[in-house]
Amino acid sequence: MTAKSAAAAVRATVYGYPRQGPNRELKKAIEGYWKGRVSAAELHRTASVLRSTSWQQLAEAGVDEVPTGDFSYYDHVLDTTVMVGAIPDRHRAAVAADPLDGYFAMARGTEDLPPLEMTKWFDTNYHYLVPELGPGTVFSADSAKQVAELTEAAALGLSARPVLVGPVTYLLLAKPAPGAPADFQPLTLLDRLLPVYAQVLADLRAAGAGWVQLDEPALVQDRTPAELNAAARAYRDLGALTERPKLLVASYFDRLGEALPVLAKAPVEGLALDFTGPAAANLDDLAAAGGLPGKRLVAGVVDGRNVWINDLEKSLSTLATLLGLADRVDVSASCSLLHVPLDTAAERGIDRQVARWLAFARQKTAEIVTLARGLTEGTTAIAAELAANRADLASRVQSPITHDPAVRARTAAVTAADGHRSQPYPERAVAQRAHLRLPLLPTTTIGSFPQTGELRTARADLRAGRIDTAAYEARIEAEIREVIAFQEKAGVDVLVHGEPERNDMVQYFAEQLTGYLATQHGWVQSYGTRYVRPPILAGDISRPEPMTVRWTRYAQSLTDRPVKGMLTGPVTMLAWSFVRDDQPLADTARQVALALRDEVRDLEATGTSVIQVDEPALRETLPLRGADRPAYLSWATQAFRLATSGVRPDTQIHTHMCYAEFGEILAAIEDLDADVISLEAARSHMQITAELATAGYPREVGPGVYDIHSPRVPAEKEITGLIDRALRAVPAERLWINPDCGLKTRSWGEVRPALELMTAAARHARHQLSTEG
Repeated sequence: MTAKSAAAAVRATVYGYPRQGPNRELKKAIEGYWKGRVSAAELHRTASVLRSTSWQQLAEAGVDEVPTGDFSYYDHVLDTTVMVGAIPDRHRAAVAADPLDGYFAMARGTEDLPPLEMTKWFDTNYHYLVPELGPGTVFSADSAKQVAELTEAAALGLSARPVLVGPVTYLLLAKPAPGAPADFQPLTLLDRLLPVYAQVLADLRAAGAGWVQLDEPALVQDRTPAELNAAARAYRDLGALTERPKLLVASYFDRLGEALPVLAKAPVEGLALDFTGPAAANLDDLAAAGGLPGKRLVAGVVDGRNVWINDLEKSLSTLATLLGLADRVDVSASCSLLHVPLDTAAERGIDRQVARWLAFARQKTAEIVTLARGLTEGTTAIAAELAANRADLASRVQSPITHDPAVRARTAAVTAADGHRSQPYPERAVAQRAHLRLPLLPTTTIGSFPQTGELRTARADLRAGRIDTAAYEARIEAEIREVIAFQEKAGVDVLVHGEPERNDMVQYFAEQLTGYLATQHGWVQSYGTRYVRPPILAGDISRPEPMTVRWTRYAQSLTDRPVKGMLTGPVTMLAWSFVRDDQPLADTARQVALALRDEVRDLEATGTSVIQVDEPALRETLPLRGADRPAYLSWATQAFRLATSGVRPDTQIHTHMCYAEFGEILAAIEDLDADVISLEAARSHMQITAELATAGYPREVGPGVYDIHSPRVPAEKEITGLIDRALRAVPAERLWINPDCGLKTRSWGEVRPALELMTAAARHARHQLSTEG
């Protein structure tokens, strides 16, 4: 096939689209349903309108094949759990009684039943609900959602492609169910699961699907021969089905590596590959493997995870090479556009020239369509778009925003000594215990307290000019007084000021650092109805003035107990932002670390003896391939130490991590050289404490005993049980008692009793230890 004839077949498509709506209509409808203000029928109508609006916008933009099935009320992996009938036993009755309420019960828990565990979706900031599978799991097909959404799109006259989580990825993401052997491997259930996928595929074909996309991002990670054999078997069996649509197997986030020839040889009609970032290696690997003769290739050349405009000429060059490697080449983003905001047109507060450097979901869709058109009709057909793109790329390179000589000089002057505390941990621990004089099993919280409607209204009123700065600050002081008074009454040992002034743990700092851009409507789903506005890291970073000192100092003036200073660490500042792509991440992390180092020193100078620098993103940013991890962990831990090593030995440095698998980075956690680490542990039943004990972790640890991502208030016996389990792995003199994470998403009605129970459980445990002693 000649390049010209191949180009005639080029189409534009995407794998998924933001779910929330331009004004977060989905979030509002779901939360209204939870509160009883929105009926199930109204919720379903809102969802239907959002889906149809997105599909029609995509079609009007020039997308030839829209995705269905990617929309979700909470999480697409949970949707897959429903699709294959893998409902945990404890939730089966609720799902049977009311499928919608049962669905949300699996996601959020109930007063009596804990939810599914939640963790990060590969190396993104999206969270998925972990399937629970065991030797006795019985699968059954329920394709109602997938068929209904395909039917909706077809009724609009659109060409649609259902998108499903693939069977191998689904099993690799699962964990052993409660009661299953700890060493149970969910992948052993593959032969039991494949007939269910076969039924779903048959149902979708009967509903009119010409193609179905099966997402297998787990195959971009290092996989054993047995796992690769399982993938080969899965697609051999699915490919051999007679009653099925054409199959497009998709991967993204990294290169496929040794899984590429496995999928290339599979009897499926197409592959969708990522060609951005580290996944650009897929191009050479595909050529070395002999291409995809007779197959469709969907080329992900537009970065679906970051917000910078595409280099159209570079992408056209990549696509031109790919035209000779497959029977048909179509153009897409590298992954679902779920991970970027909806539309730059809504951003009125960003300089117009800077805004031209940015591409959100709608702009990325336009880039995809432009590239497809350029391949089909030739570059002269898109000459105007190419000229504008060259000018915008040059504008960014030449902008003073991206290069601050003073910042670069300071970064270059950093020495190895700047990244190390003046005394080793054992000596610091003695000094800190003498200075802080805390009880055994000290209690604390992770930082934030409920962000009430009154607080959000106060921030909105300040922005709108309805109140002045003095009135706003008086409101913040009143909230801090309430938070401090409650903690003292509840018996918390190390207090926090509650962060009432903060809109988000990253955005708050980004708005006070040079080099960052803030958006007004750049919402991205983190989990469920939790949406965040990641700031955009556009240029060199510095701190013009203190960011947190004023409120921490005020809180400390209200109490004799220590109040923690609360900061967000350099890796998380990068991971939860849209980071610049024009310099190495390590260089950007060092700039952020130096800005935080100044803040840490200022906090200490005003009398703050405990300073927490959160790094929940350390694990999620871990490269998916093992070979890439040592270099990342080296610069990541160096950046944390650079931020925290300028303090006295008796100043206690805390860090916090949540909702990730920590076992594989225990050496890096030790290398952070933090004095205390708090970790999510409630949903995973203290698994991390055993891992820390096995690794010989020598420092103080606060495994979470209260799952804050569920509205349920735990019983005291649950907290006591978790403390007892933690004490089997961590000596009492090194154990802290705290929630899993910050409390901003919870209500005071949930937080007050939960923290009172937590402190009561800690007192009970102390009493038990003193009695035993």
